[in-house]
Amino acid sequence: MLPFVRLGGALQKKAEAKTGLGSSLLLGASIGLLWAPCAGPILGLILAGAAVGSDAQRTLGLLVFFATGAASSLGVAIFAGGKILKFLKKGLGAEEWIKRGIGITVLAAVFAIALGWDTQVLSKISYLSTNQLEKHLVDRLGGSDQSLDGQDMPSLQGANAWLNSNAITDASLKGKIVLVDFWTYSCVNCLRTLPYLKAWYEKYKDQGLVVIGIHTPEFAFEKDVGNVKKAIHDLGISYPVAIDNDQLIWHAFKNQYWPAHYFIDTRGKIRFHHFGEGNEEESEKIIQALLMEKNSGGVQPLVQVQGQGVEAPATQMPGRSPETYLGYSLERGFASSPTIKVDQIQEYQHPKTLSLNQWGAGGIWKIGSERITSMGPKASVRYQFKARDLNLVLGHLSGQAIRFKITIDGKAPGDDHGVDVDEAGFGEVSDHRLYQLIRKKSGNDAEQTFQIEFDQPGALAYAFTFG
Repeated sequence: MLPFVRLGGALQKKAEAKTGLGSSLLLGASIGLLWAPCAGPILGLILAGAAVGSDAQRTLGLLVFFATGAASSLGVAIFAGGKILKFLKKGLGAEEWIKRGIGITVLAAVFAIALGWDTQVLSKISYLSTNQLEKHLVDRLGGSDQSLDGQDMPSLQGANAWLNSNAITDASLKGKIVLVDFWTYSCVNCLRTLPYLKAWYEKYKDQGLVVIGIHTPEFAFEKDVGNVKKAIHDLGISYPVAIDNDQLIWHAFKNQYWPAHYFIDTRGKIRFHHFGEGNEEESEKIIQALLMEKNSGGVQPLVQVQGQGVEAPATQMPGRSPETYLGYSLERGFASSPTIKVDQIQEYQHPKTLSLNQWGAGGIWKIGSERITSMGPKASVRYQFKARDLNLVLGHLSGQAIRFKITIDGKAPGDDHGVDVDEAGFGEVSDHRLYQLIRKKSGNDAEQTFQIEFDQPGALAYAFTFG
């Protein structure tokens, strides 16, 4: 169709250079070749002009010539398309079988959707495994996680807003060592890297290091600048933070991960990167090496930090439970009955038993794309987990906090409670954020059953993370 599109474009240019009936004829012919939703409004505009204009006969003439041009080019396209289709059919001896196969496929799809089988299949697909597939394809097609190393640092001008700083321009970073950190405030992996980022900023800022946090949200509530402001205050972040709600900076860096660290030298070149938490010693040595290039200084002792609460480093427990999303778009491991009813209010029953890394809902819930919402009192969630820490990203719909209670294997957590609950297992959802619900001090690494129950409707649950 490309030749027809080009012909239509050429006719439009000629129509723009003329006036009168000839121009309308050419314009109609070009619209026919480039037929699109804009054709309807153009016809409507001409009809409106004919209805209210002082020269109704001339306007009617323009409309007739426009319609003639459009009908002519469409007729040619239909005639040519018919000839091409007839030619193609000669080589399709299996045409009837193809039609039958497509028909059977459509009917099977309708049957599967009616029984909810499509949701069951989608709910079992692992987001992590699809990420690995995407990464493999990108690598095979010539892409790479390291594609920006040695290249100029992309611009930061796509930020929606800046916190802790005025807007940082590309020019203001010349001659500076820059550490760019992609993060989001409910990401536990990001939170566990914060003690190092804050320590590096305080130690090296007077030597020329600039730390910039790029807050690129994963969940909708993280786009609220007020939520981010409160989070960086509560987390004690004093370095500049760019709000990247439109993901313009994220895409400029071709980034795919939370957290992701990019180290830029005084010439504005990306010299090193690291994805995920960990590797802090090597990262700090990179900072020192870049500072030595700038200042001709010497090797300095590395920072010694120990994160507290949700910022504490994760364990290396074998078989630790993976991050688990609860919204149906990325959900896996759902074991309640009935199966997930997408975006519908439904009463669910917990299964009698859960296998490791399975979860279930009990009570009345609405399961949405990125979260589940409690729609009745005493709604609960269970998870069969293996980890030292259990965290859950929570929020609420109502204007006041929602109380909840957690248990481990049906009992109060006692000394194994997290920072957001007491020994009896009671806590409340007051903000949209990550809540640490379990921090085992007993050293028990066996799999156990976790449950959280909400006093009233309106609780939002997004994702489990573990440490």
